[in-house]
Amino acid sequence: MEVIILAGGLGTRLAPVLPEIPKCLAPVGEQKRPSALTEAVASTVGEQKRSSVLTERPFLGWMLEWLKGYRVDHVVFSVGHLWEQVITYVKSLELPFTCDFAVEETPLGTGGGIRKALELCHEERVYVLNGDTFYPVVLSDMPSEAAITLALKPMKDFDRYGAVSVKASDSPTPSHADALQVTAFHEKCLCAEGLINGGVYALNRSRMDLGGLPEKFSFEKDVLELLADKGKLGGWVSNADFIDIGIPEDYARAQWFIPAWFRCKNASENLLSAKADYLFLDRDGVINRLRPGDYVKTWDEWEWMPGVLQEFPKWAAKFERIVLVTNQRGVGRGVMTMDALYGIHERMLSEIAAAGGRMDRILVCTAVSDEDPRRKPNTGMFKEAVEAFPEISAERSIMLGDSDSDERFALNCGMQFVRY
Repeated sequence: MEVIILAGGLGTRLAPVLPEIPKCLAPVGEQKRPSALTEAVASTVGEQKRSSVLTERPFLGWMLEWLKGYRVDHVVFSVGHLWEQVITYVKSLELPFTCDFAVEETPLGTGGGIRKALELCHEERVYVLNGDTFYPVVLSDMPSEAAITLALKPMKDFDRYGAVSVKASDSPTPSHADALQVTAFHEKCLCAEGLINGGVYALNRSRMDLGGLPEKFSFEKDVLELLADKGKLGGWVSNADFIDIGIPEDYARAQWFIPAWFRCKNASENLLSAKADYLFLDRDGVINRLRPGDYVKTWDEWEWMPGVLQEFPKWAAKFERIVLVTNQRGVGRGVMTMDALYGIHERMLSEIAAAGGRMDRILVCTAVSDEDPRRKPNTGMFKEAVEAFPEISAERSIMLGDSDSDERFALNCGMQFVRY
């Protein structure tokens, strides 16, 4: 598998926060929660030691980490602006694939950059990724019939991106019944719901010709739009998580979003490799984003943790039962109603089912007191799960949580634990 990464962007909109740094090398990290041991030691040496350790890596490093999950053997970096920094960084890494660099001495546009990078490729099929977009689709699932196929991200209430129109493919194959044909690209405007170009392309080199184009050209305008007009541009929808760091607001969001996606992936790998038949899940901080000092009181406040919806189908295939066990003290404190909580969980279950997953039971403790036997880390909700599903046993169960309380709950019940 060969991949081209477009890493030559100027990053003009990020310049106020990232001067003299290529956009693809924008640092992305987050404050990690300290362990209980770290907290105990910190309490003996002063409050200033209680701060978490800031772990950062360039955005490009996260992209390369994702690519390690595929059988990629060759990556070509299309570089231009401050290209020396990109090359120095990539060469400092230990990577499981060879790397080459297509250097633009003068800006060639996205099309010229891709054409120059293709000169260093050897395979018929080449994937192209934007160096400022994290959209971890399953590359090997992309259809291969069209000269170029775009990965398309479904979005709601957006105006930053132009929408893409599609229709069913004129020649679908049994292996790619989900193949689409892109019919048009639209200018940016407020759109309630639609598809956008996710910045991931699958190219079939023998079916495309870039030779007649000028030295500098736009891949989007001069190639993709022209193919769409001729009915020769493929499309494929993926609901994988998506973030573009091109503006300061989304760059700030990436600081927690991207590391969280990898934490979800790593935690899920541990779950799927464990010898267990029954899965227990915490909610806030695992399924949806935690609201520090607050509760998720309405669906509008709900935010899925990155990657989790894509993991639910895998969990559904492995585990005989999936049970949610969640403390929701906000109800007990009168901050929200039980009906509101039920409404949130109905929407949650609907979206999990739409993604191909399932949840067999939701158990909630609304008690305020830590002494309540149902409140984690006490074992009351586990006992309820066993009453509902007598086949469940602690030794065949595993818990996914994000807190010390979740870990103690698993220990008290006698089950395995994976920390998100």
